[in-house]
Amino acid sequence: MKDPVVIAPNLKRRLSGVTATIARLVPLQAQQIDIAATGPGLPADIPHIPLGRLPFLSRRTLRVWHARRNTEMLLGLILCNIFRLKLKLLFTSASQRAHTGYTKWLIDKMDAIVATSRKTAGYLERDAQVIMHGINLHDFTPTENKAALRAQLGLPDGLLLGCYGRIRHQKGTDAFVDAMIDLCARSQDVSGIVMGRATEKHTGFLAEQKDKVAKAGLLDRILFMPEVTVDQIAEWYQVLDLFIAPQRWEGFGLTPLEAMACGVPVVATDVGAFSEIVTDPSLGRVVTPGDILALADAAAEMLENRDSLSQAGQAARAHVEQNFDIQGEAQTLVALYMRLLSA
Repeated sequence: MKDPVVIAPNLKRRLSGVTATIARLVPLQAQQIDIAATGPGLPADIPHIPLGRLPFLSRRTLRVWHARRNTEMLLGLILCNIFRLKLKLLFTSASQRAHTGYTKWLIDKMDAIVATSRKTAGYLERDAQVIMHGINLHDFTPTENKAALRAQLGLPDGLLLGCYGRIRHQKGTDAFVDAMIDLCARSQDVSGIVMGRATEKHTGFLAEQKDKVAKAGLLDRILFMPEVTVDQIAEWYQVLDLFIAPQRWEGFGLTPLEAMACGVPVVATDVGAFSEIVTDPSLGRVVTPGDILALADAAAEMLENRDSLSQAGQAARAHVEQNFDIQGEAQTLVALYMRLLSA
């Protein structure tokens, strides 16, 4: 793409939630508007413009610069004020903490702000449009034969719970393990899966969790699985009866949406957008972060009646279809781009 009217920068090489968001959205948005991503760490098949070309773009064309990090807001300001590009600066905030003075200064320079949840919007000191993330409903969908898929993946029968994502204290992996040890003591029909990657900094934390499970004699019921590729993750949701999102802190958090899109109800902590996703007891439960007993009790309550559990899975899928289709997120953002370009 030679001259996009919307640019989505990604100034972080390592895979992150922001990188994944750009990789998911830009191909869809490109069907509606001339948009390109820029920066490292992005898939080769999405519209892309090299960082080195940005200063040489036409100064007569008005564009939207859609930043999602401080560094990207700063680069947008540099392109405007030093290289004199005509840019409307847009920032999407997912953070749920008080912003530093530097971040507030950057945000104040933006032409428009998006918040990924109402809770996130509450941390901003200026008006923001709330646009929540969505899920690709074709990639994440319920399976027609859960038992066959479990057999294919070598997983146990009975009630199966999962906790997926980065393995670290912030993500609550230890809270899931502790809750699972409690649940396994309550019922012989319950098993759990921990899946994800522990970076070098967190390998000791992962070893502690495995040791805890070994000491409880539950290595055959609480399974630690390696991270799988994006194209394989849906089937690991599809085999579950209940998904647990035990985070202590989260910006938005897509895993509950991915599980619900696969027809799996959720027990989540009240962080990120989880309370704005799991909005009714028919879909799951929301508990206080770090409360292991509350996490275990909520899961036990969900698992108590298999018919109700199945109905909750169906309700979860319908809820995501109605409210969290990624096509809706893409279209709402494109409409915002068009308003900025026509202002």
